[in-house]
Amino acid sequence: MTSPDSDGLLAEQLLRLTRRVHRIQKRHLEEHALGITPAQSRLLRTLAHFSEPPRMADLAQALEVVPRAVTTLVDALEASGKVRRVPDPDNRRVIRIELTDDGRTALRTLRHARRTAAEEILAPLTDDQRRMLGGLLDTLVGAAPAQDRHR
Repeated sequence: MTSPDSDGLLAEQLLRLTRRVHRIQKRHLEEHALGITPAQSRLLRTLAHFSEPPRMADLAQALEVVPRAVTTLVDALEASGKVRRVPDPDNRRVIRIELTDDGRTALRTLRHARRTAAEEILAPLTDDQRRMLGGLLDTLVGAAPAQDRHR
C-alpha cells in the first residue's frame, strides 16, 4: 500500500511530466511555424476522426466543450485555411466542418511534432521500460471515467 505522501509525489511527477511534454511539443511545433494553439490542434485531431464532416454540435460534444468554444476555434482555423464550413447536402440550414488540404498537411505536421516530442521524452527508457510504462498507462487510462478517455 502506498502512503499519502507517495501518492502526492506521484501526482506531482505526473504533472511535471505533462508540462514537460507540452513544452517539448510546443518547441517542435514552433519549428514548423504553424501558429496552431493546443486547443486548435485538439480540434483538428478530433475532426480527423469523423468519417464525414461533423456539425459544430458534434465537435462540441466530442471535445466536451460548449458550442461557442468550437465556433471560436473553427473561426481561427478557417481564417488560417485549415478548415472550411460546408453546407450539409441533406439540410442546407446545417453547416458542417471539414479539413482542407492545408489542414491535413498541418495535422501530419502536428502528429510528427507529437511523435518527436514523445521520442525525446522516452529516450532515456529501455524497450522493456517503455513496454512497462505503456502497460501502466493503459491501466490508468482504462480506469478513467469514460468521459475522460477521449481527451
